[in-house]
Amino acid sequence: MKASRQSARIGIAAAVIIGTIAWLAITGVSANKSYYVTIGELGGMGEKAYHSQLRVEGFVQPGTIVPDGPHVTFVLNEFESHSPKAASGRLLKVAYEGSEPPPDTFKDDAQAVAEGTYGRDGVFHASQLQAKCASKYAPAQPGSQPGSSPGAAPQAPAGAKSATASGAAQPAPAAAQAAN
Repeated sequence: MKASRQSARIGIAAAVIIGTIAWLAITGVSANKSYYVTIGELGGMGEKAYHSQLRVEGFVQPGTIVPDGPHVTFVLNEFESHSPKAASGRLLKVAYEGSEPPPDTFKDDAQAVAEGTYGRDGVFHASQLQAKCASKYAPAQPGSQPGSSPGAAPQAPAGAKSATASGAAQPAPAAAQAAN
């Protein structure tokens, strides 16, 4: 009789522990779940938008970044500013109030993902912010030389001397032809 009572107690304790672990796992997963939406999809979510943890993606509208210590307010556009669609793109005001300052790559025209909640005031209240570097994806400026990029070394002008692997300066090909 004693053995069956002991077995029953162990079985009840194991059931309580397993039940508690399962409940914590389910509530933890649902609490950390966030929907990834575009600005256009956010407008079509209706009432669900106000009650969900969301991730919204867009491009930082140039000239809208207003820093306030580690917090920042800005506007996300559905399209990059140099895109012909940008003028008709949907806009979303974002108030970032995270514990860390925005990343260094957070600049005008940067592609950004804000995670947080959408308020009834029409402002997206973000607690996390990620940004990609916008300069890599910017189109070439009119009048710029082909092949030149922001990170490329400047080309030597014609007639300048170029260094060889041994370190000795030799005339550039154009200068050598002019000398003959």
